[in-house]
Amino acid sequence: MWCRRLACLLGLPCWQSRRAGHGSLGLPHSTRIVPTAAARCHHTAPESLSCAWQLHGDHLELRYANTLMRFDFVWLRDHCRSASCYNAKTNQRSLDTASVDLGIKPKAVRVDETTLFLTWPDGHVTRYGLEWLVKNSYEGQKQRVMHPRILWNAEIYRQAQVPSVDCRSFLETDEGLKEFLQNFLLYGIAFVENVTPTKEDTQILAERISLIRETIYGRMWYFTSDFSRGDTAYTKLALDRHTDTTYFQEPCGIQVFHCLKHEGTGGRTLLVDGFYAAEQVLRQAPDQFELLSKVPLKHEYVENVGDCHNHMIGVGPVLNVYPWNNELYLIRYNNYDRAVINTVPYDVVHRWYTAHRTLTAELRRPENELWVKLKPGKALFIDNWRVLHGREAFTGYRQLCGCYLTRDDVLNTARLLGLQA
Repeated sequence: MWCRRLACLLGLPCWQSRRAGHGSLGLPHSTRIVPTAAARCHHTAPESLSCAWQLHGDHLELRYANTLMRFDFVWLRDHCRSASCYNAKTNQRSLDTASVDLGIKPKAVRVDETTLFLTWPDGHVTRYGLEWLVKNSYEGQKQRVMHPRILWNAEIYRQAQVPSVDCRSFLETDEGLKEFLQNFLLYGIAFVENVTPTKEDTQILAERISLIRETIYGRMWYFTSDFSRGDTAYTKLALDRHTDTTYFQEPCGIQVFHCLKHEGTGGRTLLVDGFYAAEQVLRQAPDQFELLSKVPLKHEYVENVGDCHNHMIGVGPVLNVYPWNNELYLIRYNNYDRAVINTVPYDVVHRWYTAHRTLTAELRRPENELWVKLKPGKALFIDNWRVLHGREAFTGYRQLCGCYLTRDDVLNTARLLGLQA
């Protein structure tokens, strides 16, 4: 068995609890007083559950549900869910973490079929469900995906035949809203059909799932080619693939586009799954993926047009990953707004350019480009932390409206509907 083999390898004494009656120390089944000298290993639940634990000098080692976990003693005291340590009504910690002795150790440990019990030197008892520990341990989190996604190129997305959601269903039913959000979370883009082509109706649509994030561009904006703002987007020129507001410390999470009118040709919208492209880089050149996730870059927006005067600077790597599981959660890619690279030495700069070229080549592969024609009545929601957008050049008068949404509120709405977000 695991604990006996481990004890033998470590040269430590070990005992096994009895299946019924009393344990080897004459204590109730599966109760153990913590030894003062050597670490000991225990099977403290039926073998069918594969539960075993061992105390070390500064942590508890627990194997359960095929997961080997290690818990710092201070962590185990700090996360206690007893009534005196945690307010279950507000879901907030009551315990003052700074009051916990950093050298604390449990006085006694007990495990039954479902629960770990820890008795501390002051007599306080902490209880943890074993399933809760698996879910919330570092080892458990390392195996979990924070945000389930379907990565796509143009062919994958077309074959998926992701449906648009009707505006009335989106606005009036939880089922329609949930379907929309599920599509959005999985693919990073989602469409709503049959929207009245006005700015006011587009605003009602956006506010169904989130607060509108007010920025230097206002709340709801009209978008034409009059160069009313100091940005290439306010022209008829083609726009290469990019993410927006890279010059914000926290780029806007979601962007909404609704074409209200177009009297002319061209102007198709380009969409590229940045996470799909990054996944190809990770597979082909993991060292380059890592470099793109480590080198901080500045992005900058300087505007002096009419009454608009702004100077925005945002700092962050191109690829942003959760450090515990290496899951990508944000791509910051905008060659228009990238500022002078002066945050790393020259030898790193050249390697970064090589890695950036690899990622750019993936982003520009024709098979990764999804082209859509926006039209009045069809609103597009884009995950600006994942999906890059662009535009082909156009002629004639073209008017769009839209806004940015706060990412936290969109994810909050999804979680309240039972989705993993």
